[in-house]
Amino acid sequence: AGVCTAPYPKGSASRYPYYGNVAYGDFPVINVTWNQAETFCSWDGKRLPTEAEWEKAARGSDDTRIYPWGDQAPDSTLLNFNWNAGDTTKVGSYPAGASPFGVMDMSGNVWEWVNDRYGEFYYAVSPPEDPQGPATGSYRIFRGGCFGDAESLRVSHRIVYAPSSLGVYYGFRCARSQ
Repeated sequence: AGVCTAPYPKGSASRYPYYGNVAYGDFPVINVTWNQAETFCSWDGKRLPTEAEWEKAARGSDDTRIYPWGDQAPDSTLLNFNWNAGDTTKVGSYPAGASPFGVMDMSGNVWEWVNDRYGEFYYAVSPPEDPQGPATGSYRIFRGGCFGDAESLRVSHRIVYAPSSLGVYYGFRCARSQ
């Protein structure tokens, strides 16, 4: 609709064109900055999830599982990781890797921008229920690991980048308040 700038570059790790190619319409969007992700979610009447919402969707209500599917080590039946598919895969391709809430692709495929800014000690002082992230900060957070990674797939893992960062591993999902 012209509200957002298009992802750039338009290719993926091994496919060109990727963005705008109907063959990849059910694949995750990649090569987007935090601002592009936030703009799209807002345009669609949604928002980026908070880091706490993302982790609850991946882990479950009160579960201490290591991965969205449980404590079993990652393998190629559960997620796209460690280059096992060579690039992104169609969203929902790994139903055995779903979270307790049935949320797909919470680990692997692409890193996902969340709404929160980064604060090194924020969770030591945050409210225990539904923390919204620090009010200030220069960096934003990714969750979920990616298709090229084998080390950062745990539900608890996070990485921090400038909101202007982009790459073939960087995507997002939208959330909606009930």
